[in-house]
Parts: sequence; structure tokens; C-alpha cells
Amino acid sequence: MLIVDGLQYSNWSREIFEQMREGGVDAVHATLVYHENIRETLTRLGEWNRRFEAHGDLIMPVREAGDIERARQAGKVGIFLGAQNCSPIEDDIDMVAVMRDLGLLIMQLTYNNQSLLACGCYEAEDSGITRFGRQVIREMNRVGMVIDMSHSAERSTLEAVELSERPVIISHANPSSFHAAKRNKSDKVLEAIAESGGLLGFSAYPFHLKNGPDCSLEDYCDMIARTADLMGIEHIGIGTDLCQAQPTSVLEWMRNGRWSKEMDYGEGSQGNAGWPRPLAWLRDSRDFPNLVAGLRQRGFDEASIARIMGQNWVELLARAATPARAEEAAA
Repeated sequence: MLIVDGLQYSNWSREIFEQMREGGVDAVHATLVYHENIRETLTRLGEWNRRFEAHGDLIMPVREAGDIERARQAGKVGIFLGAQNCSPIEDDIDMVAVMRDLGLLIMQLTYNNQSLLACGCYEAEDSGITRFGRQVIREMNRVGMVIDMSHSAERSTLEAVELSERPVIISHANPSSFHAAKRNKSDKVLEAIAESGGLLGFSAYPFHLKNGPDCSLEDYCDMIARTADLMGIEHIGIGTDLCQAQPTSVLEWMRNGRWSKEMDYGEGSQGNAGWPRPLAWLRDSRDFPNLVAGLRQRGFDEASIARIMGQNWVELLARAATPARAEEAAA
């Protein structure tokens, strides 16, 4: 069964790549940056080039949907890169095409805060998509860069769906009806994502789950089943948000970047400021078979499980991450 994880940001190492292969993972959407500017993003890309060189027997880059199957046939894990913020383009629309050419397949318009493009889910007032944001959405559509609204506020997300001619995704979040975290999404948003032809990747980050680190596999799979009824089986996948072996300093960078002098705890709190305890049934990528077993136990048929575990991600990338010029040539 093809398995794609729609979001991880681990402290990448050979051991973690081996764990992915052991767990049957065929491709992973790896976060490249959070708050990094253009120059820093280029450094992160260079670091991935070195990883592909050093661990070429285990991993390979994914530049288009077909590369996932090519990686699978080669016995490797395909890595497709995404940004959890729009900082890699700064205030320069030409950087959208440049970053896509360098291998950035996915970009979030915001990361919790107001950005130059849209409003994040932690702001008190949602201003929607900005003038610059409208231009960037059009350019992302043109070059085949997937629009991700995982950390965006509701109005901004709905406007992005309306403005985009391509499917819009939420790579890692859950329904608010399952757990009322600021990062989780309303049924209205989920329905709009599905109508756009997009996809929701279910998060396994404990702050996004009912009962936190004690969320049961049964409850998680029940959430998936109820969301399938809402969105349709073709529009759901997995985006675990696994952050293996990362130090607390990385968590603080995610939450604070360079924008705050005061410590911001994000989805945590002063009394719960560190990484949450991992789920007992998904400690790392080796545990993906547990999720497959849980979906079977919940009553999903094999075709539906195959869609959730990876097929939908591949089809989404084919729809949304193909540059317009390539589509025109194919037609």
C-alpha cells in the first residue's frame, strides 16, 4: 500500500530515513522553513541537497507527483518540500517561480500571524487575503505551487479557496468538531477545501487531538470516518506533523521566530511549554502500520484505506503541483 505523510519536520538523520522505510512510508512532505528569509531558505535547500547526496540509497527528491512512484519503485522514500510560511518569497512575487524551480512544491500563506499575504489563525481579527496575496495566489497557480492554509484563519482560508483556480489544501490539522484548537478547522472550511478539489491531512500532533497525548487510535479513526462523510473519501489524507528528535529550541523558533521579545507558547502554555508526549500508537514513522490496522478495524475497505494513506496525496499533487506550461504541453 502506498503511504504518504503530508507533513513532518523532524531532525533529519539516516536513522529517521530508515524508520520511514521500515514503516512502509513512500513519501513525506518535509517542512523546509518556518520564518526563514530568501537567503536562509537557500541554505535549507542546500542542506537537503547534501542529504540527498549522503543518503541517496534511502531518499530522493520529489519535484512532481510521478516522482513518488519512481521513488517507490527504487525502494526509496520520496521527499517533497514545503514552507510553513510565505517568508521564502519576502515581498518579491518573482520568488514564487524561483522557489518552485528549486523544488518548493507547497507554501502556506501564513504561519499563525498576519503575513504579507493573509491572516493567521492566532490573530484577533481576520483581514482576509491581501492585495499582494491575490497576486501570489495567481502566481502559485501558474507555476504549480500548492496553496496550504494549515495555519491560516477562517476568512483568509475561504477567500483563498475562492480566488485559487487550483485545489487548496490543509496539510496538517483536524476538524474543530473533534477538538476545538485554534489550528483546527470548521466544517465550513473543510467543505470548501473539498469543493476546491483539495485535501485535508489529519494531524497526529497531540495539541490538535481530543485528550491530547492520550487520544486513542479508535477515536482518531472515528474522526477520520466522520470527516470522510463530510468531505468525501477523495479529499482526506494523513499529515502527521511528526517532529522527531527536535530540541526545544526548534519549537521556540516555530512559535516565536524573530517577531516577539516575549515567549509565545503557541498551542502550549507556560506550564506545558515543551514538546507534547507522543501518541502511544504513533511514536515515529515505524508505527504507520498501526494506523492502517486502525482504519481496518473502523470498517474502512481496502480501496478507501489506500486513498487515505497515500493515493489522495499523489492525485492532489498531480492536480495542483503541475506548472501551467506543463499542463498545456500535455493537452
